[in-house]
Amino acid sequence: MSFLMAMVIVATSFVGVSSSVSATSTSTTTSENMSTMDFVLSMGIGINLGNTMEAINSNGKTVRSFETAWGSPVITKDIIQGYADAGFGVIRIPVAWSNMMDSKYNIDEAYIERVQQIVDWVLECGMKAIVNIHWDGGWIENFSTDKDECMKKYKRIWTQISEAFKDYPLDLMFESMNEEGCWNDIWNRYSSSTSGKAEAYALLGEINQAFVDVVRDSGGNNELRHLLIAGYATDAELTCDEMFVLPDDPSNRYAISIHYYTPSTFTVISEDASWGKAQSTWGTKSDYATLNKYMDLIYDTYVANGIPVIIGEYGCTTSNKTDETVREYLTAVCEAAYTRGMCPVLWDTPGGFYDRKTCTFTDSELLEEFMEIATMDRAVEMSDYSEEPEATITVTATASDGKVKLSWTSASDGEYSVYYKRSSSSEWKLACTTSKLKLNISGLKNNTSYDFKIVQGDVESEVATATPKA
Repeated sequence: MSFLMAMVIVATSFVGVSSSVSATSTSTTTSENMSTMDFVLSMGIGINLGNTMEAINSNGKTVRSFETAWGSPVITKDIIQGYADAGFGVIRIPVAWSNMMDSKYNIDEAYIERVQQIVDWVLECGMKAIVNIHWDGGWIENFSTDKDECMKKYKRIWTQISEAFKDYPLDLMFESMNEEGCWNDIWNRYSSSTSGKAEAYALLGEINQAFVDVVRDSGGNNELRHLLIAGYATDAELTCDEMFVLPDDPSNRYAISIHYYTPSTFTVISEDASWGKAQSTWGTKSDYATLNKYMDLIYDTYVANGIPVIIGEYGCTTSNKTDETVREYLTAVCEAAYTRGMCPVLWDTPGGFYDRKTCTFTDSELLEEFMEIATMDRAVEMSDYSEEPEATITVTATASDGKVKLSWTSASDGEYSVYYKRSSSSEWKLACTTSKLKLNISGLKNNTSYDFKIVQGDVESEVATATPKA
């Protein structure tokens, strides 16, 4: 949520064998094998830890002063456990990293450690976590006028985040930014012109690509970490526009972030504003039609094509509405997203739907309806990870002068038996037994075809054939 909207809501190795490089482990956990689509589906329903680590305060000097600046108590593990007990599967943690940062964009270690502590608690409580760069004082809007310096800051921030969390489990997800990925000084959606539109979209694409590159290049678990890519203004229609380009990710493990605050006259304001008249009711046939139109658009553009989506924020002000109206809107959005295979993450702040003092959800009826939605059938089914993947070995043979280089992959570690024979023969010979995954075999006769296979226990690879040549 943008700063303005947040303030509105808070107010309310054989012959001549020579082994190659040592093998790296190829064993993986279920979460590592899990696709990002399944990862998102496994989240169920989520909630934001809003107005907390992203709160800004011009008088703030300590982690605590920033954390409590917008009304939140100091977060404890009991507070986090309460979210898990309520049934939420993921907590999105918005963060303003510039709160404690020097002129060279070095983030204060205490601030990083505090975010790490909160993430630790989320994971310990059995939930997944999303960490982002949030509004953060609004500096991201300067990309349109000072791209080089902003990109320097952006990359520096993500380099530090990536390093701090690179050994964290894959249940932690990174999000490229909040909803600030739009620049009205380049292109304004409400103008009658498309001039500058391609440039604006290209700028967001460049930022999102930088995000992916920095995270993937940082090593550790970040090579496989699931990433959340911010859509254009995280707006449904704008993110589904053909000009929104997905980043190139060598791991192909990302989802799209879209927020849903439609209509804004109902969700954002409680009193009339210069740009619209505040609505206190929602739920007409037309209201539902609009909701379904946008959710269908997101589903058809992304989910149906195998690209997962997280509705990173949805919510509404409450001061000018009945509990029944608020409940109807929130459950309608939640159900529309969830049943289409997306993960809806409720925007919540101190004094909102979750009481951080009692560590309980304030509206038991609303929570009950949320948890009922979480049992509904979905348009996308999660893959079955109840069985171990079938053990396989894949071998590659590359020939050169008098030798063949073998390399193979396997779903499990251990000892491998390497066999060879001339292709014209039916008799296999054991070359050696090794725990490595690469082997150079020399002393072979040029212009003669050889067959190779790798055996581990009762698992046997397909035969690979190669012919050494001078």
